[in-house]
Amino acid sequence: MPPIIVAERLSKTYRSGKVETQALKNATFSVEHGEFVAIVGPSGSGKSTLFYLLGGLTNATGGHVTIDGVDFAQLTDAERTKQRGAKIGFVFQRFNLLPTLSARQNVELAHEIAQSRKTFDTALLEHLAELLNIQGRLDNRPNELSGGEQQRVAIARALISRPAIILADEPTGNLDTENSDAVLDMLRHASKEMGQTVMMITHNPEAAAIADRIIYVRDGLLWKEPPVPRIRAAR
Repeated sequence: MPPIIVAERLSKTYRSGKVETQALKNATFSVEHGEFVAIVGPSGSGKSTLFYLLGGLTNATGGHVTIDGVDFAQLTDAERTKQRGAKIGFVFQRFNLLPTLSARQNVELAHEIAQSRKTFDTALLEHLAELLNIQGRLDNRPNELSGGEQQRVAIARALISRPAIILADEPTGNLDTENSDAVLDMLRHASKEMGQTVMMITHNPEAAAIADRIIYVRDGLLWKEPPVPRIRAAR
């Protein structure tokens, strides 16, 4: 079986007037089905740019990425949106739950937006809710939930349509240790028990340690081992 994610010389340059900033430089790697990969790097390293490229949320300025056999660069915006909804579940640090909807309705809406042909799987939602310990909170709105509960609802939202890929951007960044552990356990479960591929952006080495593999990013370049930071000479 070919890899589910293939990036070849993937690059992204941002332009502001005459100023160019190369956020990602010739990134080449692949990810297997069901693999859990952590992308680690400091702020401004290029890891978030890589996240947006893998999710089809921005266009590359060089190279290309293939998701489950589909080259996103060859798709129209509408086609990319459809592929993204069908194949990728997103988990963001800020939760992004709709405040006027209950937790259950937020999850149901995500299933509808994914344009899944399958009937909404209530049993799966109940199973996920039990694993995430939010089974008694599904009828509450986001402002009635703690930050940890909101993030666990966001995890359920990402998993409900059984997407092939989960992209998680700093999913534990705003959480305490107990809630962080619950979120990481669920992502690990998605990979090992549900067969989903997980790509997790993080600056936390302890969170990254649960992944099968770590990709390090620094100054827009990918490394297999932690890069040694350059030390500026004293003036």
